[in-house]
Amino acid sequence: MLEYLESLRLVDHHCHGVLGEDLGRTAFEAMLTEAETAGPPGVSMFDTQVGFALRRWCPPVLGLDAHAEPEEYLARRAELGAAEVNRRFLAAAGLDALCVDTGYTPRAILDPPGLGRLAGARAHEIVRLESVAERVAADGVEAGRFAGEVRSRLDAADAVGAKSIAAYRAGLELSGARPSDAEVAGAAGRLMRAAESGDDPPRVCDEILHRFLVWCAVDAGLPVQFHVGYGDADADLRRGDPLLLIELLRAMDPVPAMLLHNYPFHRNAGYLAQVLPNVHVDAGLATHNLGHRSPALIAELLELAPFGKVLYSSDAFGLAELYHLGALLFRRGLAGFLAGGAEEGAWTARDAERVAGLVASGNARRVYGLE
Repeated sequence: MLEYLESLRLVDHHCHGVLGEDLGRTAFEAMLTEAETAGPPGVSMFDTQVGFALRRWCPPVLGLDAHAEPEEYLARRAELGAAEVNRRFLAAAGLDALCVDTGYTPRAILDPPGLGRLAGARAHEIVRLESVAERVAADGVEAGRFAGEVRSRLDAADAVGAKSIAAYRAGLELSGARPSDAEVAGAAGRLMRAAESGDDPPRVCDEILHRFLVWCAVDAGLPVQFHVGYGDADADLRRGDPLLLIELLRAMDPVPAMLLHNYPFHRNAGYLAQVLPNVHVDAGLATHNLGHRSPALIAELLELAPFGKVLYSSDAFGLAELYHLGALLFRRGLAGFLAGGAEEGAWTARDAERVAGLVASGNARRVYGLE
C-alpha cells in the first residue's frame, strides 16, 4: 500500500511559500514551531516530534545518513544553499498541484509560480479574504463603497479558492445570516477609524466582516477554507472548535467548506464532514508536527469523515523540508490505515487503492475544479 501511495502524486490543497535564503540554527529552529520564538535557552526544537521526524527523513534528501545530528544537517544545508535545498525537498514531495495561500507574507517567500517550478507541479492561488478587505481599507475606500470594492477585487482574483482566518481574530462562532449592507458599512467604518487612529495597518477582527467576507466568496462560487484549531500563538484555541461554525456551514451549502488542520478537534471535524454535505477536512500542519504520532491523527480523522471528503495538505511555510515531511508522513499514515483495514477484511485491496487515489488528489481536483 505504501508503494502504491508513493507512486501517486499529491494535490497539496493548502500550503504557503518557502524562504529563499540560508538560515542559521536559531532561525531554522524558529520555523519548526508555531510559537513566536524557538524556545528558552536549553530547549531545542530538534527535541520535538517534528524535530526528530526531520532528522529521520530529511537528511537523505541532502545526501546525509538518516538521524544526522542537527549541526551536521545545518552545515550540509548551508553548503548546498537555499535554492538547491528548496528544489530537492519540493521535488521529493511528489506533488501534482499546489493551492497556495498568498495572504501570509511576513518575510520574502517564493510565490506560487516559483513554488510550482521547483515542485514540477501546477500552482494555484488561494486568496485570503481578510487580506483583500484590509487592502481595501488601507486604500481609503469610503465605508459605503467598501462592500462593492471587496466583491470587485475578489471577482478579479485569479484564484481557485478563498480562505478565512476568523479563528485567529473573532473565533469560529459565526452566524449563518448574511449581514445587511448597513451592518457591513458600519463595521467597515469602524475598521477604517481604528486604522486612522493608530500606527498599525487595518486588521479585520469583526464578526460581521468575517461573515461578510465568507458570503462574498460563496457568491463568487469559491470553495472557502477555514483555519480550524491548531495554529500559532495568535489563535485562541478555545474559539477554534469547528462545531462553533455549524450554523454558517449549513447556510453555505452547497458551496464547499474546507476545514483546515483541525487538531485537536479533528474528530469533531470528521463528524461535520459526515453530517453536512458541503464540508471537507484535512489534517494539515498537525501531520508533520505530530511526527511519529501522525498515523494516529490520520486514523482518528478517518473514523467518521467520508473518504471522499478528506484531502491532503501540508500547510508548509518557510522551510521546504515541511513539504517533504508533510507528504511523506501523510502517505505513510494513510498507507498504514488502509493496509491494516485490508488485512483485517474491512475492505479489499482494490478499495484501499481507490480511496488512496481520492485522498491523494481526486477529492481536491473535484472540489477545486482543477483540470
